[in-house]
This record gives sequence, C-alpha cells and structure tokens, in this order.
Amino acid sequence: MDLSRFSLRGERAFITGGGSGIGLGIARCMLRAGAEVVLTGRRKALLDEAVDGLGPGAHALQGDVTDPKGMETLARRTEDEFGPVSVVVNNAGIHHKAPFEATSMEDFERVLRTHVGGAFAVSQAFVPGMKARGKGHILFIASMTTFIGMPQVIAYSAAKSAFGGMVRALTADLAPSGIRVNALAPGWIDTPMLHKAVDGDPERKAKILGRTPMKRFGSTEDIGDAAVFLSSPAASFITGVVLPVDGGAVTGF
Repeated sequence: MDLSRFSLRGERAFITGGGSGIGLGIARCMLRAGAEVVLTGRRKALLDEAVDGLGPGAHALQGDVTDPKGMETLARRTEDEFGPVSVVVNNAGIHHKAPFEATSMEDFERVLRTHVGGAFAVSQAFVPGMKARGKGHILFIASMTTFIGMPQVIAYSAAKSAFGGMVRALTADLAPSGIRVNALAPGWIDTPMLHKAVDGDPERKAKILGRTPMKRFGSTEDIGDAAVFLSSPAASFITGVVLPVDGGAVTGF
C-alpha cells in the first residue's frame, strides 16, 4: 500500500475559524500530514496563540469571513506571502441557542451570514487560483443538524443544512476544473461550542450521548484526520460527499 497517497506534503491549507476548536484540530492534523496551514479568524491573540502551539509550517492572518471584499484581499495576501492554496476549509461559525419563538431575524441572519455567506465568500476568493492550477479541494464543516432535527438551534441548523446544497452545487460547477468539494458533518465534538450548548443542560447532554452508539463525544482530531483523508490524493475520486464523523449518531437509536 502506498501510504504517500494519504500525505499532504507540498499542499497548503487555508482554514477559517482556525484558532480554536475543530479548526485548530484540523490544522494540527494537516500539519502532521505534511501540509502548511494558514489560519484566519477575527481574534488576533487567539490566532497567535494557536500558531505558537502548532509550530513550524503554521501561519495566521486576521480576517472576518462576513466581509467578502476583505476575503478577496486576504486570499491574495495569503498566496502572495505563503504561496498557492490547494485546500480551503470552511470552518468558521457561531452558535445561537434559543427557542424558535425567541430567535430574532437579526439572530437568524447573523448566523447565516457567518456560516453560509462566509463560506461562499471564502470559496469564491480562492477558486480562480485553483482553476488556474487545475486542482483544489474545498471542505465545508457541516453538522449533525444537517441530517437530524434538534430543538433550539433553528439558525444553526438552517446554516449547516445549507452546506449540503452548496457542496452538491459546487461539485457540479467545479469538478470539470479539477476542484473537489466535500463536507464533514461532525457529531458532538468536545469543543467550547459544544459546552455552550450542553453545560447546564444535563438532559440535553444525556440525550446526545444516548443516541450516540459509541457513547462518547468526539475529539477535534477525529475531525482533523477525516479532513486530511478527504484532502489527500487517496480521496481523489471523492467529491460531492457529506461525510458524518459522529460515532454513529446519525444511525443511532
């Protein structure tokens, strides 16, 4: 077996929301697989801390995915300073937990603007370079709410469900140019965002673990390893897929 097919040596990944949580876990795994990573996010101090912890091959540029023009500029700056980007990871997101009736239109639009608008803007900024080089991989970080209904997360669920449609549409648009598009749908991963959702809500936590056959929360590196595989040559014929990484939660009882 040629294990080099699972390597990302020579690749460069741009990871939104890369300063913490799942984004940081993906960055760590991609570095181990040989890639160079460029993290972006709104909080410079968090990015700097992440880069210091990751070590050589990790870089950070501050940016806000809800600013489309800013993302165009940041994409140019990334490739000018570090070189061509072959992997884009659309991970940046925010969470809003509230009953449907208590979710304002402002709350709803803010979540969609970050997840959906941000992923659109970032992808659009990097696609011209990928097309010119005839290769690339765009990876969306979706969610269990792409597949199942959960209470009190209407905005988050709508945003993550939109990623499934974006993956399919972009696959149809970009596959002829050599660009693959996929998504990972993490289950319940041990991150600060998860704790915002379950801390102080033992019934919700018990329900999550009760429907997860593996009976545990996942780690950020569980997601990172899957991201490495989908971005590697070993997955060269995989596009248009939304892959659950969830300990069996989608099929759990």
